[in-house]
Amino acid sequence: MNGRRVLLGVTGGIAAYKAAALASRLVQAGAILDVVMTRDARRFVGAATFAALSRRPVHTSLWERTAEIPHIALARESDVVAIVPATANTIAKFALGLADDLLSNVVLATRAPLVIAPAMNTAMLEHAATRAHLETLRARGATIVEPGIGFLAEREHGAGRLADEDVLLAAIEGVLQRTRDLVGERVLITAGPTREALDPVRFLSNAATGTQGIELAREALARGAAVDLVLGPTSLEPPAGANTVRVATAREMDAAVRERARDATIAIATAAVADWRPATTHAHKVKKSDEAAPLELERNPDILAGLGAAKDGLFLVGFAAETEAFEVNARAKLRRKQLDAIAVNDVGDQRGFGAGPNALVLLWGADGRKDLGRGSKRELAARLWDAILELKRAGSA
Repeated sequence: MNGRRVLLGVTGGIAAYKAAALASRLVQAGAILDVVMTRDARRFVGAATFAALSRRPVHTSLWERTAEIPHIALARESDVVAIVPATANTIAKFALGLADDLLSNVVLATRAPLVIAPAMNTAMLEHAATRAHLETLRARGATIVEPGIGFLAEREHGAGRLADEDVLLAAIEGVLQRTRDLVGERVLITAGPTREALDPVRFLSNAATGTQGIELAREALARGAAVDLVLGPTSLEPPAGANTVRVATAREMDAAVRERARDATIAIATAAVADWRPATTHAHKVKKSDEAAPLELERNPDILAGLGAAKDGLFLVGFAAETEAFEVNARAKLRRKQLDAIAVNDVGDQRGFGAGPNALVLLWGADGRKDLGRGSKRELAARLWDAILELKRAGSA
């Protein structure tokens, strides 16, 4: 942690006093610590406490250092932003994108990874709104440090107690470590479906949404990579730091990938590319008739095979969405398309599509296998990157 910039946001809960001990540990670990306190936090702990521990000014207002635009300066200077403790009100503001004080403005403006440590009464923690807000933040990539179970300020016993100091420190250190392991890499990711037009209103496509590829891009950015994201039609927003190229058809995706592959060091092909396209595209909407209209199809370019044939040092990872003989089919694809690894998942009955949980197995070589388990696509993105980097390091050792 030596020399890393940590921004500690302290909000107005009784556990605010514990943030002082965490601040001391962060400084002892070598972090350059900036502290932002909300107005209510200062009702529990004075700013002088954190100033003495960090040996730096404590930030409390949007209207200080106005020439520097403090929320933007702090947002850009930080390697990680940790909110300890995070009250229910603060969590709601972050989830909804509200920005009515210095801390919420910093969180909205930063591209640094976010660590959130909730602390509140059990009833507030278990409320549907709080759980939904936490899931929203988790889906956006925030690390949620789940509170412990124990004695609460209300003289009750239950969930909601701020996580232990060692757990908080480990979470922050883990995020900081992740931000380093893709520095210097240029990552190319394909995501989403492609659409092959029949006429101006009809097309051939599939149920892919691009969620997994977007989460892989988000995780790669958090770890320090430069990211090119070639994204098919989707309503999802890509991460702001990625160089995103939006495409519609398989041929458009192929052209965008070929243009960017030469500069990439790692490529992950999550896109569900249409294998076929209509041989004829009608300029106007085809009218309904009683006669069955023939549909002639042509093959689309095999984007992944093209990358495999010309990878020249590129570490290439494919995806296999299977409904039967999962690993047998995925290993055949691994060999046929000259991949370094392939992630396989079961998509029978529409499993694995959209924002819901998924399960992945990573395969490589003749018999290499790692079960990445089940989880949110954000969690699986982190596990997959860990596994990819381990394989890449082993191959270059």
